[in-house]
Amino acid sequence: MEQNDGHALNAHNKQEYPPAHTAEHLLNQTMVRMFGCERSKNMHIERKKSKINYILPSCPTEEQIHEVERKMNELIAMDLPVTYEFVDRDHLPEGVKLNRLPEDASETLRIVRIGDYDICPCIGTHVASTHEIGTFRITSTSYNQGDFRIVFRVEG
Repeated sequence: MEQNDGHALNAHNKQEYPPAHTAEHLLNQTMVRMFGCERSKNMHIERKKSKINYILPSCPTEEQIHEVERKMNELIAMDLPVTYEFVDRDHLPEGVKLNRLPEDASETLRIVRIGDYDICPCIGTHVASTHEIGTFRITSTSYNQGDFRIVFRVEG
């Protein structure tokens, strides 16, 4: 268990690239808002390229994919602050869902906020504000039987 500000948290077993990991948070919320889907359950976030999958009833159009990229870069340019708070499971802020937490998650949770745009529990590493992400680029997409994959990179 990791100690942080006096709170016991689960240990984090991955080393993420903070700009790409923070972009993943923004992308999840953008996809939820644009397509009404759930946050991704399947992702692989790295410095050179990242992959993230969403369950969608149909493949987004090229225009919709360009709009996702445009919206992401708009959010990044807004220089939204990335902040943290520690709460126990009985005092969750509005909008926080626990359906993606591991079964052994600690009673105290770290909640990550990106401005007023996104909020979710996360123990990963992030940048201090969205401007530090750099430019967001979708390098490819694919769609197979309801599974929509976005491959992206951030260039800072």
